Amino acid sequence: MQPASTALSRFTVLDLTRVRSGPTAVRQLADWGARVIKIEMPPGIEEGDAPGGPRDGSDFQNLQRNKRGMTLNLKHKEGVAILKRLAEKADVIVENFRPDVKKRLGIDYDELSKINPRLVYASISGFGQDGPYEARPGFDQIAQGMGGLMSITGLPGQGPVRVGIPIADLCAGIFCAYGILVALLEREVSGKGQFLHTSLLQAQIFMLDFQASRWLMGREVAKQAGNNHPTSIPTGVFKTKDGFFNIAVTGNKIWERFVKTVGHEEWLKNPDYATAAARSKNRDALNAEIDKALQTETSATWVDRFNKAGVPCGPIYSIDQVFGDEQVKHLGIAQGLDKPGKGRVEYVGQPVVLSRTPSSIQAHPPALGEHTDEVLSELGFDKAEIARMRGEKIV
Repeated sequence: MQPASTALSRFTVLDLTRVRSGPTAVRQLADWGARVIKIEMPPGIEEGDAPGGPRDGSDFQNLQRNKRGMTLNLKHKEGVAILKRLAEKADVIVENFRPDVKKRLGIDYDELSKINPRLVYASISGFGQDGPYEARPGFDQIAQGMGGLMSITGLPGQGPVRVGIPIADLCAGIFCAYGILVALLEREVSGKGQFLHTSLLQAQIFMLDFQASRWLMGREVAKQAGNNHPTSIPTGVFKTKDGFFNIAVTGNKIWERFVKTVGHEEWLKNPDYATAAARSKNRDALNAEIDKALQTETSATWVDRFNKAGVPCGPIYSIDQVFGDEQVKHLGIAQGLDKPGKGRVEYVGQPVVLSRTPSSIQAHPPALGEHTDEVLSELGFDKAEIARMRGEKIV
């Protein structure tokens, strides 16, 4: 299989992850060319629906591209033995089982590092690898709530609101991949691997960023502000003749440009709006005046005028409009790959562009166990051994 990039093509990654946070982490490595082997349980071993949603669904497909796949029964001692053989030559293992599962299976870092001291072993959990919540099952929305995000999302007085994407899952996965790359860089100096871990809760709290520091440094508890920015005013969603659009006015220079473009220069002399502090105090009155002024023209007209004047602004797109935008098309973040019987399939590509070793979509997600024979053959198993293991549901 052609690597998605040459950047990480020297590294082998064993992917034991499921659902979203773990696959997100491994997708980062696969998209930059790491040789990923996705390891799943053989058919009929686990009860209920497969974790991660339908295999042919858009969600699963977008998470699992650029990987090879094999099946391996980690509840069987021979399956664990095969994983250990794979781990001998691997650079990275990523898993997001509950913390006790890997120890019960005998595939935790302490065990596998005995076989391969250079191994970088990465774990993602809901709440951490130990502590009072260690055994709790983790889920994105639970982390959004416990991590404070839902308390600051939505309109004032609306009650807690979930963000429209699984942001705790996604950020935990991205931070995990970041940690793996740091560990691999450190290994070049020490020659040793290490255990690293993150959690949905930690990732969500980190993503609070300035809202967290407002509490830690100033003991200020942020509240729901809706579409209003907590410090830059006027910033938010404003109504026009035919809909809504975003404006971000930061600093007095941009405020002056904004006022002149709207045609209400008298606001510059109004003491209620003259300074950032005054505009913050009188936010509601100012926003009402702005809404009234902007409803004389369409969103597209205002976006054009403000951009020409150097005032940050932009339309508010539905998802289909996002991918129809000329700049989004120019950036090429939607990347297609032909699939037999299905034509062109589009994926969301990486948002970072490297000049010499760019990322690309080179392979559709593997069918369940698609590369099992291939991987086992690389380990030295012959056809008869593989057939026996299939019969015994080891693979």
